[in-house]
Amino acid sequence: MPVSTSNFSEVPLYFAYRRLSVNNEHKETFHSHLGVEILYIHQGSGTMIVNNNSYEIKPGMLCIFQPNQLHHLTLDYSDGQSFERSLAIFEPTMFEAYFENWPGLHAFYRFIYLGQLPSPCLYEIRDARLLDNLFKSMHDRLPALRDTDKHEEISLFLVPLYRCLKQEWSSLNEHPAVYRTRRRNDQVEHILNWIEAHYSEPYSLDEMARSLHLSPFYLSRLFKEATGINISEYIATRRVHQSVLLLTTTNKPVSLIAEEIGLMNSSYFCKLFKSHMGITPHQYRKRWTRH
Repeated sequence: MPVSTSNFSEVPLYFAYRRLSVNNEHKETFHSHLGVEILYIHQGSGTMIVNNNSYEIKPGMLCIFQPNQLHHLTLDYSDGQSFERSLAIFEPTMFEAYFENWPGLHAFYRFIYLGQLPSPCLYEIRDARLLDNLFKSMHDRLPALRDTDKHEEISLFLVPLYRCLKQEWSSLNEHPAVYRTRRRNDQVEHILNWIEAHYSEPYSLDEMARSLHLSPFYLSRLFKEATGINISEYIATRRVHQSVLLLTTTNKPVSLIAEEIGLMNSSYFCKLFKSHMGITPHQYRKRWTRH
């Protein structure tokens, strides 16, 4: 299931090991996360677009998405293909203290969520077995963890994971000895944060522009140049992904879910949901419950 946001205070790690999608499930997804996402692709093919650059989806591919970094995946299910991946999504500042005893690893950790990465994708991972074992070990431990142990256990997953990433990065990328911090596009960050705070309200470009002290024209152009899509498309995607979360974790009626994501017309919500997910909200919930 594609996820756009996480309540990291309640669930510090969103995690999946060898999650499998078949039969055109989530054939096309477009989203971002509030935290860092580390995605390892076991099998699958298609296209990924990040920062207006296109990357071929291939088995053995490792992807790193920074906070609020939009990514668009189009999957190829022809000839019976499937899409299998392992992923971890977390708020990096929550675990940074665990890296401070290792200056080199700590610098790399900060570089991954603050730096100007030359590419979000690494191909031809040398030690795929180690990477798979790290995800599998966390998958085996996670269900039995007590809340009081979660942060420590997650850190014991992230530290060797980043050590593995650092070794792979060093072998596949030429970069300076000192990991340099990128200059952030503060205006785009402000836009994304505003959307995150207001996507559940009726959308008005003029009101948004006034709140951000920008002209509507400049705001629209800035967002499109930075992300490759327009604001209304992004908000629609954000709403659909929140509705997926509500459909699968609550018993709220579809009409109420529509209201909670900022849509007063439940018929329009159903149409929007089907255009993104391929089935209606009722069908999605029924399928989820059955599985």
